Amino acid sequence: MGRSLIKGLSAVVLYASVYLWPNNTAAQQNLQFSQYVFNMLAVNPAYAGYKEDLFANAIYRKQWVSFPGGPQTGGVSVDGALNSSRDARVGLGAQIMYDKLGPQDATSIYGMYSYRIPVNEDGDKRLCFGIGAGVTQYAIDGSVLVYNDDNDPSIPMGRASTWVPDARFGIYYYTPTWYVGASVMDLFSLYTDASRYYWKGYQYKTIRKTQHLYVNAGVMFNFSDNLKLKPSILIKEDFKGPTNVDLTALFLIADRLWVGGSYRTGVKLWSKPALDKNLEQLDAASAIVQFNVTQQLRIGYAYDLTISKMASYQSGSHELSIGYLFTGKRPRVTSPRYF
Repeated sequence: MGRSLIKGLSAVVLYASVYLWPNNTAAQQNLQFSQYVFNMLAVNPAYAGYKEDLFANAIYRKQWVSFPGGPQTGGVSVDGALNSSRDARVGLGAQIMYDKLGPQDATSIYGMYSYRIPVNEDGDKRLCFGIGAGVTQYAIDGSVLVYNDDNDPSIPMGRASTWVPDARFGIYYYTPTWYVGASVMDLFSLYTDASRYYWKGYQYKTIRKTQHLYVNAGVMFNFSDNLKLKPSILIKEDFKGPTNVDLTALFLIADRLWVGGSYRTGVKLWSKPALDKNLEQLDAASAIVQFNVTQQLRIGYAYDLTISKMASYQSGSHELSIGYLFTGKRPRVTSPRYF
């Protein structure tokens, strides 16, 4: 263990579990957005091309407002189905994400490919298989830390970074009224050369992500022409930390305004010896609203209220998103795309 006791950003170290101690620290959790239900490319590469027309999305999340070193996450993505592919079977996507948490940050660039097999004549029911490949730059900036002992060799004096390749795989099945999907992210994390995460002989596992399994499903209930309900569930498992479950319910009013919320918590599906038995499971509740300004342009906002013991240390989380569908003169899809 390094000689330095990191004082600056100690709250981040305590509550976000991103200790910089070398040798025995587990990897960090993947990103998660409250508004993932409006663009699931971030959790499943098989989603690429779902809207068929080219769709661009940007999102920014400021987590734990007023909390020193709280997470900040931003990203842009674009995806669509190839016009030249038979029955729009080929979907392509690209995504750039940036995540900063205290002294560490990660920047990733991914390309996605999906093969979308129609299972009916209309083509609005499809079984999709997707793969993604890209690279992530992991970095730690030692200059933002305050520590007791100067010149600790385990702490970089400036910014130390490395690029690591990775891949992801997913399956996605959808109909006009429901969907189900599963994906595995960070496929190479078990096999990447561990020496990539060393700085002068000290290992920093905290800047390295671990494999994640995502399973999600949703359905659309049509109450009337002006009122619909879309409940959904997302299960995230990294096989080390708590299993996370995200429950979301959104009303669609007059095909223009989405209003609802989500509840995120940890659950114990099986025994994990490394986890503290007294670990708190509650996480956050979110209020979500999205407004379809036009048929092409939509703007979304989510406010997360932390309901764990972290609640008294910060002022919630804000998340803003904007998306634009490039339909051209004639939209390629006539049936609504609710997912």
